Amino acid sequence: TMTESPAPIGVLVVDDHPLLRDGLAALLGAHSDLRLLGEAADGEEAIARYQQLQPDVVLMDLQMPRLDGVEAIVRIRAMDPRARIIVLTTYRGDVRAVRALQAGASAYLLKDMLRHELVDTIRMVAGGRRAPIPPAVAASIAAHVIEDRLSPRETEVLRHVAGGLSNKRIGERMQISEQTVKAHMKSLMDKLGVGDRTHAVTQALRRGIISLDDSGHD
Repeated sequence: TMTESPAPIGVLVVDDHPLLRDGLAALLGAHSDLRLLGEAADGEEAIARYQQLQPDVVLMDLQMPRLDGVEAIVRIRAMDPRARIIVLTTYRGDVRAVRALQAGASAYLLKDMLRHELVDTIRMVAGGRRAPIPPAVAASIAAHVIEDRLSPRETEVLRHVAGGLSNKRIGERMQISEQTVKAHMKSLMDKLGVGDRTHAVTQALRRGIISLDDSGHD
């Protein structure tokens, strides 16, 4: 008698790039034990599709419009604490990756190493295990967390900069001298590896150190 083969692992793919979704769909289609259940292009859609499809594993991009991956992970895990989520990101040292792992993601993959690692990682996570964080990623996350840890004051200065305030206004707002604001700016620009205010803001946004909706609030 033929043994019944186990049901394939159902996967939901969440990414705002259609090309990447197509690539992932093709990759999953090549393995009989994996099945693409559906796709979503942003965090809001991911939550709705999760409820509807009840996938075994979610592949979740972190950088998306409307609702980013970290927030989507938090909400999905609130609905279903057993949700198994693999984070996909382009940046080696994405601060959001640390947040995603704190929010309960089971694994973390860089998009440029997907082909080799992805299928094994899906199988591992579907089996209820946490996948090891790849050494290159772990090292860079650790380096970022240590070196790039902006002080609370530096982060606050940066939020005000993102909100369009001058050094003078930031000093008034934070009740510190303009010199001190400049010192914080210099320190945080060194840590972020940038040479001007604009790049400091874009770098911090991109790495998830600040988000646009933080700016302007006291």
